[in-house]
Amino acid sequence: MASAGGLHGLIDAHYEALYRYAYRLAGSAADAEDLTQEAFGKAIARLPQLRDPDKAKGWLFRILRNAYLHRVRDQKRHRAVPLDAVGELPGRPEDDPPEVDPARLQQALDDLDEAFRTPLILFYFEDFSYRDIAEQMDLPIGTVMSRLARGKAYLRSRLAPSGAAAGNGAAGGPRRAGNGL
Repeated sequence: MASAGGLHGLIDAHYEALYRYAYRLAGSAADAEDLTQEAFGKAIARLPQLRDPDKAKGWLFRILRNAYLHRVRDQKRHRAVPLDAVGELPGRPEDDPPEVDPARLQQALDDLDEAFRTPLILFYFEDFSYRDIAEQMDLPIGTVMSRLARGKAYLRSRLAPSGAAAGNGAAGGPRRAGNGL
């Protein structure tokens, strides 16, 4: 993987997914571009540490997440939304996922604490498994499942058409086969 061809292959194979992840974490295209570039820069410097090329995606996502967390700590703009007030919401039928305005979705994700946002992004947007997320975040699988459930409940309460935060317009939101938000 240390060759120039291997490096270009790594970038070609994972750039779009890494950028999407960065965009969902940071909330803006400019920050996503910066984070993606920073992640690949750090990956290039640490390329000899990648022993198993099959695990490159998870390795890159971890580098990007760490860069994002470092940036958040430096800027002291880590906004947290308490999820204790969010009760259990009845689920929607799986064959009837809600239509969500992408801007409203991104704002709701931005308002969500990173501990809940990251598992949601990895599971619903990047198709990571519970196990992959647990490894990525160094958490037990049960904690990942709990954070996903609480994060989904928060997003449902924020994005429900009949809720107080309902806006105008509806465009496609995040969907995972069989798991609509």
